Amino acid sequence: LHEEVNDFYEYISPRPEEEKMRLEVVDRIKGVIHDLWPSAEVQVFGSFSTGLYLPTSDIDLVVFGKWETLPLWTLEEALRKRNVADENSIKVLDKATVPIIKLTDSFTEVKVDISFNVKSGVKAARLIKEFKEKYPVLPYLVLVLKQFLLQRDLNEVFTGGIGSYSLFLMAVSFLQLHYREDVCSPNINIGVLLIEFFELYGRHFNYLKTGIRIKDGGCYVAKDEVQKNMMDGYRPSMLYIEDPLQPDNDVGRSSYGAMQVKQAFDYAYVVLSHAVSPIAKYYPNNETESILGRIIRVTQEVDEYREWIRKNWGSPSQNDLPLNRNDVTLFESQQLDECNNNVPDDDEDVAVLPSAPHSKTSSNSSSPSPSLRSSPSSSPLSPSSTSSTVSSSDADSDGTPCKTAKQQPGRVSSAHREKPAVVNNHRTQSHTTSTPSGSNKGGKV
Repeated sequence: LHEEVNDFYEYISPRPEEEKMRLEVVDRIKGVIHDLWPSAEVQVFGSFSTGLYLPTSDIDLVVFGKWETLPLWTLEEALRKRNVADENSIKVLDKATVPIIKLTDSFTEVKVDISFNVKSGVKAARLIKEFKEKYPVLPYLVLVLKQFLLQRDLNEVFTGGIGSYSLFLMAVSFLQLHYREDVCSPNINIGVLLIEFFELYGRHFNYLKTGIRIKDGGCYVAKDEVQKNMMDGYRPSMLYIEDPLQPDNDVGRSSYGAMQVKQAFDYAYVVLSHAVSPIAKYYPNNETESILGRIIRVTQEVDEYREWIRKNWGSPSQNDLPLNRNDVTLFESQQLDECNNNVPDDDEDVAVLPSAPHSKTSSNSSSPSPSLRSSPSSSPLSPSSTSSTVSSSDADSDGTPCKTAKQQPGRVSSAHREKPAVVNNHRTQSHTTSTPSGSNKGGKV
């Protein structure tokens, strides 16, 4: 599992051409803003500035200037006239706690959120970079967790999910209060930490009575004590996370679906714990089935989107490289279905990304990219209770790279929009592992 997390991180991490494409999107929007207000300052914050973004993550921009009222509608009209934003995607959320303009870039389909005079986002980006330096394992945990929530539609705050900042602070708190002293070491077993994260927030954390505090080394706070310092009629949210930059701000206040997230984390804990248990070696197909692939996967559409980016923004030498610059190719996966006993309904095909002979190696071994296979136990849906049972297929709630239906010039048409794409390796997987529970928490995972 540790090796698979490393390989997934190497695969999903931003590539130079993806950064180049996003910078062009930022420059286009900056051009419109500076034409309207030459003295305005535009800054990038959020996951794009910290490097913790998935291929389909949005870009967060903040505009600093002097206006009597926020010029949301003025900028919205200008973006429409310049055809920067996809016509059907641009929205002004002027009633939100932080008023923003949401849009999808008309050429790249990158989603962008624009706010005005909000300094907290830029400060939060600096804080995230500091914690990344203190805990080298954070980027690995965060990208896996973001993908996990994305494909379950639990990653958007405005739909009750957990936003990137909340998720990051939860991961920081987990590491701050971890009983091991080596959580700051770059050599720590990430597989063990991932399972323990799911165990904490899926099983043990008391959402009703406890809140999270990051400041001064981190601690848990009693919600009863927090409420005493709040105005009458207010109480801490279900997922109370004190903002380390603004202590009176509850970062998780809008995550009304926190219990769904808890159930999803509990489900992941059950699945991964079973996969690494001592009896796992007796499971059918144990030697070929991925561990991480039981809870997350990459869709074929995301893979096609990244390939389109590579062809349009990659250097000329990259155009001769195999698909994805990770030496993987796509083909139909009848053998995968047979291997995982997962025959799709209605003759639906499953796309697989097997490694080519010269796969990029991971940081700690010579093994190629991880197997992220779709299997009966890899349903992205949360269980209806804290049990490990699920009631729907993987394809029901998997996120797509672009929320708009519009295809871009030169893009490969995604005829199989809901097909999972996975990275396969030829490593003989070692599942002689210990579960992170009890006295064996330091075991190899």
